[in-house]
Amino acid sequence: MSEVKEGDGVGHARYTYRLRVSSTARARLGAEWDRCRWLWNECVARSKKAHMQGEECGPARLDRMLTAARAVIPRLAAGSSVVQQQLIRDFGASRAKAVKDIRARLPLRRRAGMPRYKKKHEADRTLNYTRRGFRLKDGRLHLAGGIVVSVVWSRALPVEPSSVRIYRDSLGHWYASFVVPAEVQPLPAAGAVLGVDWGVKQIATTTSDAHDLPHPEYGRKAKEKLFRYDRMMARRKPKKGQAASKGYREAKRWRAKTYAKIARQRQDAGRKWAKQVVRDHDAIAVEDFRPKFLARTSMARKAADAAIGATKAALLQMGRKHGRDVRLVHPAHTTMDCARCGARTKHALPLSQRTYTCTTCEAVSCQDKNSAHVMLVRAGLAPAGDEGVRLSGAPLQEAA
Repeated sequence: MSEVKEGDGVGHARYTYRLRVSSTARARLGAEWDRCRWLWNECVARSKKAHMQGEECGPARLDRMLTAARAVIPRLAAGSSVVQQQLIRDFGASRAKAVKDIRARLPLRRRAGMPRYKKKHEADRTLNYTRRGFRLKDGRLHLAGGIVVSVVWSRALPVEPSSVRIYRDSLGHWYASFVVPAEVQPLPAAGAVLGVDWGVKQIATTTSDAHDLPHPEYGRKAKEKLFRYDRMMARRKPKKGQAASKGYREAKRWRAKTYAKIARQRQDAGRKWAKQVVRDHDAIAVEDFRPKFLARTSMARKAADAAIGATKAALLQMGRKHGRDVRLVHPAHTTMDCARCGARTKHALPLSQRTYTCTTCEAVSCQDKNSAHVMLVRAGLAPAGDEGVRLSGAPLQEAA
């Protein structure tokens, strides 16, 4: 499996591949993670102690602590210094971001949390290697410490990677995520523009009927299977203090595999649709819709199954990759404005009303289609409406 993601830094991308890990390599990766987890928890403890004493505990001080600890702790010295040093850098960056957000007085919901202790059975196993900590030879990945794993090369890397992240998911599968410089792959001019409006009944309604994205309802289709696994887990749920039975563990694993499959289906559908949209249009006006508030409504289940956020992220990423002009449009009053004359209704339209009727120019259209055309006008991709009048007060959005 390969997956291209926007990297942590500007101008970088991630290529993710499945790993075939032998029992020996699995044991060594587990031991390496145990050492890194202990080191992370030690950094958290030292940082808290320094904070209580009014001292500064930056990455330089933690680096000196690591050097001294490796000299006296054989178990820590047996691990790779590359991955341990990178862990300290990650810890320092995480703590610095949290401190910066606190000093900037950001709201709690937007702040980055302080680094916390990693529990043995709850923390995700992740190891970060810089360029001097790994190499690719004969199609296999050689990691510092004598760890060798086989990579499922579903596609070739475009250039030499600068770093790699080794991690294990909830199903026990191992992956390697390589960081490479992002390359813009321009597409030929298509001579068309598109407006995109997000929704729940239909994930994406566009100004082109051929590019609408219907709701596939992958979660609803797997609902019976998930309910079955939930019942199996409920019957086999161990009492407090008792170990889980084999049947409980199997049902839990089947349930996790089903959810993972649903997530892959949503991601695949979103990326294929985004690729088609970017290939056929030079500029795209996208509603800057944030579906988080839908979790508190009666549409929460269907909205979560639609994966609007993931589809929107795939469209933005695909536009950057191929050099297309993708503009984010503020969603305020997009369902109340008329795309033809720019008039605004005096009251908000209910979700049950699917037809938009303008009281000024008497234009009648589908409410979602009208909103998609409003996106074009607000983004400046449609110079004027059908009557030659721009929307009043509509801000021009910058390109993403």
